Amino acid sequence: MNLEKAIKAAKKGSSIGQRYLYDKYKVFLFAICLRYSRDRSEAKDIFQEGFINIYKDLHQCNSTGHLENWMRRVMVNTALRYIRKWKKDWQHEDSQAYEEVFHSQEIVFQKLEMEELTRLIQRLPDGYKLVFNLYVIEGYSHKEIAHLLGVSESTSKTQLFKAKAALKKQLERQLLT
Repeated sequence: MNLEKAIKAAKKGSSIGQRYLYDKYKVFLFAICLRYSRDRSEAKDIFQEGFINIYKDLHQCNSTGHLENWMRRVMVNTALRYIRKWKKDWQHEDSQAYEEVFHSQEIVFQKLEMEELTRLIQRLPDGYKLVFNLYVIEGYSHKEIAHLLGVSESTSKTQLFKAKAALKKQLERQLLT
């Protein structure tokens, strides 16, 4: 079975088509869930709920070429809904005090292995983790993040600054041990 046939079958509710999509994209999508969660157990909950949403809304994806991006968006949105449902609000702070320091503390995350980066991200407080993932990993702007999370752009910038600072501290501790 090829991808196009699997999508058509899955849209009709075929468990064979759904299984094909699951097997093909499970690692990619579970990695997204890990980045937004505190641990594997929470990631599994998000992952399961995300795949249910993917199967339920698959008819909305019109192009085979855009399937992976569409599935990624569904999984990220599922993670955000999960976090809103189960987590307390994180503090909203003004970023003015951090703007100058922000540029001087840039961390070169590209050099880290993805597995290690995922572990570091999981240790971040929820607000930091959300904004870091949305901005650095998913490529959303602060304006888009503010809209998605119902916070100000300033709060988004502050959370990103603090996430990077926290990650920097974690990295420094690892280097010293």
